[in-house]
Amino acid sequence: MRCPFCGNIDTQVKDSRPAEDHVSIRRRRFCPACGGRFTTYERVQLRDLVVVKTSGKREDFDRDKLERSIRISMQKRPIDPERIDQMISGIVRRLESMGETDVGSKQIGEIVMEALARIDTVAYVRFASVYKNFQAADDFDKFVQELRPDTPADE
Repeated sequence: MRCPFCGNIDTQVKDSRPAEDHVSIRRRRFCPACGGRFTTYERVQLRDLVVVKTSGKREDFDRDKLERSIRISMQKRPIDPERIDQMISGIVRRLESMGETDVGSKQIGEIVMEALARIDTVAYVRFASVYKNFQAADDFDKFVQELRPDTPADE
């Protein structure tokens, strides 16, 4: 592992233990060249996923990008960060266990929306507003009306 301080590629692992989420391994590392200490995390990756965009463009799956978009939709919501991490890990596991290396961006979006709907409706609507490309307040209104099918739309 390359030292983030001096770039030395010969670093030493001083301590390894399961991270708080029990999905990754936390490693404390030491660089003998500069004396720097830093932490790395390792996750099991079942397969390399490729995201196929609606335009046909292909790019490597980026867990951090998925995490950023979910955390943005959950900003200032009363959701335990550990629960968010569990949800993200569950989404990634689900994508990896589908058996395909190519995953459509629409499919990822639907899985994320399904997970958000179970946890927080405000985050679900926030994510949907970007994912479904809402252009006006009417788009929000229609979407929220779909969430409440028992309420008459003309009131």
